[in-house]
Amino acid sequence: MKTFLFSFLVCISAILLYTASTSRPIITSLSSLTSLRFNSTPKISPSALYSSLSPSPALKMTPRTLASSFLARSQSEGAGATVRRSIGTPTLRNLSPFLMLDHFTIAPGAGFPDHPHRGQETITYLLSGAVDHEDFAGNAGTIHAGDLQFMTAGRGIMHAEMPNQGFADNVGMQLWVDLPKALKGVEPRYRDLRGSEIPVVEGEGWRVKVISGKGQGVDSVRDLAYTPVWIFDVEVRPGGKLEQEIPAGWNAFAYVWEGEVLVGEGEGMRSVERFHIGVFGREGDSVKMEVSGGAAQGARFILVAGLPLDQKVVQYGPFVVTSQEEVYQAMLDYQSHSGGFERAKGWESKIGKSMVH
Repeated sequence: MKTFLFSFLVCISAILLYTASTSRPIITSLSSLTSLRFNSTPKISPSALYSSLSPSPALKMTPRTLASSFLARSQSEGAGATVRRSIGTPTLRNLSPFLMLDHFTIAPGAGFPDHPHRGQETITYLLSGAVDHEDFAGNAGTIHAGDLQFMTAGRGIMHAEMPNQGFADNVGMQLWVDLPKALKGVEPRYRDLRGSEIPVVEGEGWRVKVISGKGQGVDSVRDLAYTPVWIFDVEVRPGGKLEQEIPAGWNAFAYVWEGEVLVGEGEGMRSVERFHIGVFGREGDSVKMEVSGGAAQGARFILVAGLPLDQKVVQYGPFVVTSQEEVYQAMLDYQSHSGGFERAKGWESKIGKSMVH
């Protein structure tokens, strides 16, 4: 049994689970956030972490340059799923606070059956289809195209993420975000953000969904994750140009799943192609983006920025802690159903049984 558990932990890496225009941007939708929480209310509010982090308005922003870009290669993951992983690979082990980024595709019968997590938050953004989730606390639900789910694993969670059987094409992004060391022991929780609740801003040749953070004159929902993260879903049509503010000193990247986008300015302008991640340098407080007027198609991508954490990252599969000793403790707690994993004993999800063996 121990051999099985160790093999399971080595293999598992659950993924189910992102104003250059002279015309004035138009806000096309904006509504309030509804959220689903479970267990006890966290003792530390995310607002405390965000309160002093919003950059001050500047008359002129300094664009960042592209530090690196590489292809996220397709690979098998979970039980029959396919992912294009960029962060969390030998090329880019992590980019604090980001631990992993997967662009996933899951067919019915495949997915991510029962598995544990500790010490991180996962952000799942669905692009098409629907994904069901279920955990050992009795929580269950479904996110659809355009929706997001923010999960805080904290001291421990066991759950399953499986494609909804009513859809043949289930595609999305999952981002793993490290938790500050002081918050790795919080109670687990979920927050669902529906696509209809996300502010959308449009300009000349571009469209931005401001999922989290400040963008194009919109200050969107921020209390979604403990670690401060800004996320934008950006669409730029041929000939479109825009500039997005990014907090100084934060790490930032863009991942493109449609077309090709040019970033930077002047001689420093570089392209980020389809299925590539582009990592930006730390100098500067904005990102300039455009698509050539002669391009055959526009580009769509996520632009993400996060506050770097000054702490060590020690990861063993789904357990993300700060020391080797904490890894051993996580494995012991999981195997002995203690320290946050008490409810894992004898638990099996219903949705996990939909997997084809």
